[in-house]
Amino acid sequence: MLKDIGTAICLMLVLEGIIPFLSPSRWRGMVEVIATVDDSQMRRIGFLSMAIGAIALFFLRWVSWLVVNSLI
Repeated sequence: MLKDIGTAICLMLVLEGIIPFLSPSRWRGMVEVIATVDDSQMRRIGFLSMAIGAIALFFLRWVSWLVVNSLI
């Protein structure tokens, strides 16, 4: 479990670093736009992001379980 959490954090850091590495000026522009978003809209975006991530994780784990159990 701890290994999975560590892997997830490392992947998040890699993905978060791609845009600032490839295009720092665009990243600054995105940060400026995000700074103008009001709190309620930011919460909705955050909730939607969490929900999509949780559903995708569940789906991937479920498909993986189906594949493993059909090979047994």
